[in-house]
Amino acid sequence: MDKNKNNKAIWNSRIKKKSSALFQKIGSSINIDKRLYKEDILGSIAHVEMLFRQKIITFKIKNKIIYGLQKIEKDILKNKFDFNEKHEDIHINIEKKLFEIIGEEAGYIHTARSRNDQVLVDFKIWIKNANREINSNLDKIINSILKLAEANIMTIMPGFTHMKNAQPTSFAHYLMAYVEMFSRDKKRLEFNLENLNENPLGVVALTGTSFNIDRNYTTKKLGFKKPTNNSIDTVADRDFVLDFLYSISVCSLHISRIAEELIIWNSDGFKLIHLSDKIVTGSSIMPQKKNPDLLEYLRGKTGTSFASFFSMLTILKGLPLSYFKDLQDDKEITFKSFDTLINCLKILNEVLKNISPNKKEMIRLAESGYITATDLADYLVKNYSMSFRKAYQKTAEIVNMAEKKKKKLKDLKLEELKKIEPKLKDDVLKVFDLKNSVNSKKSYGGTSFENIKKMIMKYKKK
Repeated sequence: MDKNKNNKAIWNSRIKKKSSALFQKIGSSINIDKRLYKEDILGSIAHVEMLFRQKIITFKIKNKIIYGLQKIEKDILKNKFDFNEKHEDIHINIEKKLFEIIGEEAGYIHTARSRNDQVLVDFKIWIKNANREINSNLDKIINSILKLAEANIMTIMPGFTHMKNAQPTSFAHYLMAYVEMFSRDKKRLEFNLENLNENPLGVVALTGTSFNIDRNYTTKKLGFKKPTNNSIDTVADRDFVLDFLYSISVCSLHISRIAEELIIWNSDGFKLIHLSDKIVTGSSIMPQKKNPDLLEYLRGKTGTSFASFFSMLTILKGLPLSYFKDLQDDKEITFKSFDTLINCLKILNEVLKNISPNKKEMIRLAESGYITATDLADYLVKNYSMSFRKAYQKTAEIVNMAEKKKKKLKDLKLEELKKIEPKLKDDVLKVFDLKNSVNSKKSYGGTSFENIKKMIMKYKKK
């Protein structure tokens, strides 16, 4: 075997002059796509097994190639493989090494295959595994929230609209809202797995092949559900990348929202939660400070996820069919987004294990802002056959009176209430009790304690 010949670029027989150092640097992606080595070897083994089954290569050649590929995988795992920038990407690096190990028979590995369909196989399998890893981390987040919620079903706090006290709720119910968000993230990723289940192997460069290949065999072998339908679309398609990056962006958004919420609640203006010393940092000049840096980090990293998603959208905008060098950035963008999200999920899980509610402060805040006013309006509708709008007006008058007297609703006397609505009886005073208010919201999805318990159990069973 002429090792020097196989150490040159694969297109050397056509392009005679050596690429400039700058072009080689720009053209090389090995430092990024080398993490696809397992997927690349897996796809190559399935491909050569199919070639043998279809009598395109011999049994001997198939076995030699598989032996070489398995040896390469072992060498990579043992850090004995030299990833060479001169060989551009993971696919050529592996192929060049295969020539060194088994000789000229390595040349058969690329029969009826292009790097275009090869990279898509690798990338789709990698993203399928990445989806599963994200979901696994989301499960940990959900479990941590459920544990915190279960311990705080009876912990009452104000619910907010426009960052103003709106109605009393349970801290557990508030937390369960994020279980819903992260559960939707899981569903989004599971939906992505369906879209990833079309096998691109066999479309070759863009038009398919004249070889009698069996795409159904490689589809089954590689864990896909069916082959793709159109070879040109397959090579040009990066919708599955957009789906993945969009899912990461939405999940990052949810992480940012809970991070922002916890930052606000931990602030000196609210003091609704306490952050353990394990998850705060100090100041270089102010000795008293305990800063929520981890939460701020989570909030900030959302920008990185959004940027990656929009970068991919911009690359694809106006790009003709089918393959162009523009698409080389898809892997770097995707890997960076994935790594960032996994890191953020791990940090958030650590945060959730190290926060505790300030129950006294939650009650104190919940008792301000006439937070049970809507309960009074509902009471008037149910007990005195008022329209809700009339009940609303009566309640507003009572709130105005309380505000003028600088009293909380629960501190008003029945005689004071009767000045505005003479029909009122003693039982109206129960309406202003925070616990009664929370527990009265028994409609499905509401904040009653029984509802919360059932919802926690529902998710724990999942």
